[in-house]
Amino acid sequence: MRSLLKLLSLIGLLATIVPSFLVFIGVMTLDNNKLIMVFGTILWFATAPFWMNKKV
Repeated sequence: MRSLLKLLSLIGLLATIVPSFLVFIGVMTLDNNKLIMVFGTILWFATAPFWMNKKV
């Protein structure tokens, strides 16, 4: 379960970083960038708190 949360958090984090570079090089439109970044941010904040700073 913890590995799945880490994977989903990584996907969310990448979804907030990568689209900006794609807009910068002209591969993606700004509207698509905003949409993907919103979903990535929601995914990150929904999954990251459950596995970060937990002592096993």
